[in-house]
Amino acid sequence: MRRSIAIGGLALASAAALSLFVLSTWTARAEIVRLRADDPSTVAIGAQVYAAECAACHGTDLEGQPDWRVRGADGLLPAPPHDETGHTWHHSGDDLFRIVKLGLPTLIGDPDYATAMPAYGGVLTDDEIVAVLSYIKSTWPAEIRAAHDAKVPTR
Repeated sequence: MRRSIAIGGLALASAAALSLFVLSTWTARAEIVRLRADDPSTVAIGAQVYAAECAACHGTDLEGQPDWRVRGADGLLPAPPHDETGHTWHHSGDDLFRIVKLGLPTLIGDPDYATAMPAYGGVLTDDEIVAVLSYIKSTWPAEIRAAHDAKVPTR
């Protein structure tokens, strides 16, 4: 009798653990950010946010700063381009969102990483961050957008 109660208890605990795992996996997936590069109103808002918050460093035409792969005398990398010549599209939309909102040091887990790119979580709303990233993505050629769609978040 005790053995059947123990086995029943173990089965119940296993079922509960499996349910919790499925729920947490579903919840995590539900929170993954999706860019809306095909939504004209989102892209229009994103263009405005980009002009106000990003263009000063990343260029009005998303061209970035010269020699963006070479650290300057201050040890910082110049702002990269956000057009198809840069590496922005190499990161998932979710990762890009977290870089903008939380900052690259948080994303890579290195609080000492030197970067001139601030975290915008206290400056822009989540919707504005999605909009600006959607605007950037809307400017990429179809094959780059397709490659970006295949990116998987790092979390």
